[in-house]
Amino acid sequence: MLNYEILEKLTRTIGVSGEEDDVRSVILSEIEPYADEIHISPLGNILAFKKGEKRPEKKLMLCAHMDEVGFVITNITENGLLKFTTVGNIRPEVLSGRDVLVGGKTPGVICAKPVHLLKGDEFEKPVPVNELAIDIGADTREQAETLVQIGDNACFVPFFEHVHGTVKAKALDDRVGCFALITLMQRPLEYDTYFVFSTQEEIGLRGAGTAAYILEPDAALVLEGTTAGDIPGVSPTDAACKMGGGAVISLTDMRTIYPKDYFRRAMALGKENNIPVQPKTVRAGGTDAGTIHVSRGGVKTLTISHPCRYIHSAIAMTTEKDIEAVIDLTALVMAEISGGKLS
Repeated sequence: MLNYEILEKLTRTIGVSGEEDDVRSVILSEIEPYADEIHISPLGNILAFKKGEKRPEKKLMLCAHMDEVGFVITNITENGLLKFTTVGNIRPEVLSGRDVLVGGKTPGVICAKPVHLLKGDEFEKPVPVNELAIDIGADTREQAETLVQIGDNACFVPFFEHVHGTVKAKALDDRVGCFALITLMQRPLEYDTYFVFSTQEEIGLRGAGTAAYILEPDAALVLEGTTAGDIPGVSPTDAACKMGGGAVISLTDMRTIYPKDYFRRAMALGKENNIPVQPKTVRAGGTDAGTIHVSRGGVKTLTISHPCRYIHSAIAMTTEKDIEAVIDLTALVMAEISGGKLS
């Protein structure tokens, strides 16, 4: 049984891109008893090494990103409202009326024009981010400045629910990946392995590329969250993957073309071992693989994801089945790469 209390702790912790400190502290508290070496890189990545029973044929790096999408305060109006911009890719449709925390402690609400005052096409169109603001209940700029400063980050209010085999929380992208890495580190390893918990993925895959440059791995596995489109309004051919369908193996995305031998072997390993597995059927998005695979002379890289509904919103959803499939499949692929069965 997996320890979902760790996942709850991770998702309830705030770590908007560029300020992953609190998430890093939670992860360190979980992995320090199991790691043989830990290094914090200049960009804040955790680089952890754990010895296995054997020396690997190929040096393998596993990676999951610590950061989450959110907001940064850019201005404070005379009447005490907070202007902001998004950190990472968030659709305006999911913002109006949402609870947020500013600076990790000050509650606020993203302003929404009351439905009774909407006119014409305002009923149909989302409000652009530059027209939104966060209301913390202040009446003046001076009052707001006693609680908030320009440059403070804000995030969706932490939430976690684990019932009926599903998990709902903010930041499942990619705290599930972090949870998977922690779980794998807490188990005995057949081969020496490097574990990277990266920073600033949501704003351009920044941390992972520098981590790969430092470690110089022969191969890498990226554990991620990816869009599950099995919801009303999305055709099956555009859904990318479905929640409950198991681990998602990427063939290509907007930043990476994945090695066919890695893709096919991961799919085969799932089927051979009764692990639910599915291909990502839409070329969209990007993962830390985008910078890892072009580090130095090049690194063969594969992304294994959990399907995630409502990704990059206040509450995302996935399943125990999918999380467990990602962990189980990753363990098998790790052994094949480290043991030299995959070139």
